[in-house]
Amino acid sequence: MSADAPAPDATELRKRIDTTKAHPARVYDVFLGGKDNYPADREAAAMALAANPRGYLTVRHNRDFMRRAVTLAANDGVRQFLDIGTGLPTQQNVHQIAQALAPESRVVYVDNDPVVLVHAQALLTSGPEGRTDYIEADLREPDRILEAARRTLDFDRPVALVLAAVLHFIEDETARPVVKQLVGSLAPGSFVVLSNVSSDLNPEQVGNITKGFKERGFAMVRRSHSQMERFATDNGLELLDPGIVPVHRWRPERVVDLPEARNPDPEFLADLDELDRTRYHGINDVTDADVSVYGLVARKH
Repeated sequence: MSADAPAPDATELRKRIDTTKAHPARVYDVFLGGKDNYPADREAAAMALAANPRGYLTVRHNRDFMRRAVTLAANDGVRQFLDIGTGLPTQQNVHQIAQALAPESRVVYVDNDPVVLVHAQALLTSGPEGRTDYIEADLREPDRILEAARRTLDFDRPVALVLAAVLHFIEDETARPVVKQLVGSLAPGSFVVLSNVSSDLNPEQVGNITKGFKERGFAMVRRSHSQMERFATDNGLELLDPGIVPVHRWRPERVVDLPEARNPDPEFLADLDELDRTRYHGINDVTDADVSVYGLVARKH
């Protein structure tokens, strides 16, 4: 499905959506202040917030880490982006970031949630010079992803591969060969952007949250600093400074907060529940105890 393709049949797609079970993309959407989630997703998000009342900072900083990494790649001359595990449309999607810097940029989004496909048309609103495409596929299907992505991307030229907060939904025996195949398809000069929930950052809080998510139908594979490093070393990638760090520590001088987090009205906030109130909290007072996701950016030579 490309930017000039007909809109998906939302009615048919919605028949495939199981609203009784939480879905990672929609739980993420709750913390980003989105509207495309259901009571089961909000319940899962509320569970996570109860386990770590400042855990929303992980989600928001992960999103801003992605923005900073995409900006770095675009400023380095990359004009093609493959974002796997896109999630629901929100502020600062990859094509908005990249095409603001280089309007001719091409972006391919990949996700397996039909809710995301329903809203894909909102993602596919790029300028006339650039191009966006959307693929409904699972991360475990690299052959299918690469074949479809070639409709839009030229893999003889550098591509920025974005795997933000998605690899932790698959086990190592699948994740490592998938990453190897994806990275192997990239031309020299390409970038890899990767983030994953950690096993050695705030382990007690993270353990409670991942246990709760597993009870709600989706497991998360926590990975240590050394396990993260293998994604780079096993694939011959050069880690860029500052290496593998909690996402709020990856080049933090360029953090950008949500617009609504600037000077919210206290009376307005008082009428919201704690979950909805989080989107109006700023993220610049973050500490190491608040964030539980590692991020890395690497270059292929």
